[in-house]
Amino acid sequence: MTVRAILDSKGHQVLNVGPDDKLAAAIKILGEKRIGAVVVMKEGRIDGILSERDIVRVLSERGAGVLEEPVSAVMTRKVVSCREKDTVAGIMEMMTLGKFRHLPVVEDGRVVGLISIGDIVKHRVQEYEREQEALREYIKTA
Repeated sequence: MTVRAILDSKGHQVLNVGPDDKLAAAIKILGEKRIGAVVVMKEGRIDGILSERDIVRVLSERGAGVLEEPVSAVMTRKVVSCREKDTVAGIMEMMTLGKFRHLPVVEDGRVVGLISIGDIVKHRVQEYEREQEALREYIKTA
């Protein structure tokens, strides 16, 4: 199974913020949309990614004053991405080894989606359920 299959079922919408946006504004988006990360974009390109982990880390280090700082002061700058043709098994390994939970999907230099570990788990559970149902049907007709 590929990343494209997950995006086709969940959608290709990617919320993003700019590197100069205030951290408080980015947190508001995360809360309102009930998501764990946003891609930081500058001039149509990925500049970084901001996750709940980044926010908790910086709040614990520097306190609430950081909420008025730009996202660029907090975001993760080294962003690992994948492509639509990548396999679910491959991105699971990437996420496990890299210890991150969100992975932008990039095609031809454009962000076309964002995959979370939750998306992968949901997809895998559905896959197992379909397999179990197929086995039950096979047993019934045997």
